Amino acid sequence: MVLAIALPVLLALVVAGLAVAARAGAFSPTVAAETGPLALAPVDAPDATSAGCTSLLAALPADLPGDPALAGRPMAEPVQAGTKAWAAVPRPVVLRCGLSRPQELTPTATLTDVNGVSWLTITDGTPQPTLVTYVAVDRGVYIALTTPTQIGSGPVQSVSDRIAATLPKRPLQLR
Repeated sequence: MVLAIALPVLLALVVAGLAVAARAGAFSPTVAAETGPLALAPVDAPDATSAGCTSLLAALPADLPGDPALAGRPMAEPVQAGTKAWAAVPRPVVLRCGLSRPQELTPTATLTDVNGVSWLTITDGTPQPTLVTYVAVDRGVYIALTTPTQIGSGPVQSVSDRIAATLPKRPLQLR
């Protein structure tokens, strides 16, 4: 009789424990960030070869903050001017400098200040976004930093520091 009661209770506890462990990621394989050359699709970046972008790219760190640190990633040929990338999971962190003015930058757009740089935040449009793009809108060139949402704010803080140190602030160009 005791065995008839104890066995189902024990089975329920084991199943519950496995469910908690699975939800916590205990059974998920560790995925390593890709580190090979990254091919980027071309985008409209009329100022990618400007002095501002050249200065910023030279000032960017080899690695970005993360756990573990996000190592720089080489670009595949043909390399798009004004770009830099870092290895991250599930997608790389990508910086593009010299972009055209974002259409989302309107008088009612919400901007976020990170270490003295005004950023327009654009998500991938899904209910639970996996990527977020920050566009620096208060410098002489537009700079986009696209990151996976789960890596936190370290990359945008680090890049903000380099932008603030390299490119002078200018008034916003609103329509």
